Amino acid sequence: MATQKTPFVPEDAQFLSTSFPQYLKINGSEFPVTVLAYDSGTKESAFWKFKAVNYGSGSLTAVIRWTSDTATSGDVVWGAQVACITQDTDTQDITTKALASASTVIDTHLGTTARREMSCSVTVANADSITANDTVWLLIFRDGASGSDTLVGDAFFIEASMEYSDT
Repeated sequence: MATQKTPFVPEDAQFLSTSFPQYLKINGSEFPVTVLAYDSGTKESAFWKFKAVNYGSGSLTAVIRWTSDTATSGDVVWGAQVACITQDTDTQDITTKALASASTVIDTHLGTTARREMSCSVTVANADSITANDTVWLLIFRDGASGSDTLVGDAFFIEASMEYSDT
């Protein structure tokens, strides 16, 4: 079995009408950097849709690459949720499908430098009965309103991947 890695980038994110991170393009000295700026003190969410190509079995793991805007210390609460639909089988209206329960992880800033790239893994405990080739809606959030989230200022989402074993 191989590991599938479906990438998610800021440019492809979708948002509900409230509580979403700001999309930023920062002109670096050599190349542009795009991020989603998740606020501290609130819970903000972004969504992506993908096909679970050849999903085999086991867990889904969202690997999130992130940095801080200005902070050099603190903890960030990242979370992930999914909603899965099996085509030609599920009778659920796709516009009223509910997300499965959320999974979270607390990741600590590695210190010394703002805008240092870090990563964390969120194991999605409730994979919503995912099967091979399902359509999956992925929600990635920062729960800045959580008492466990102590990073001051924005947490910049750089990219993520969804990893799982294939058939």
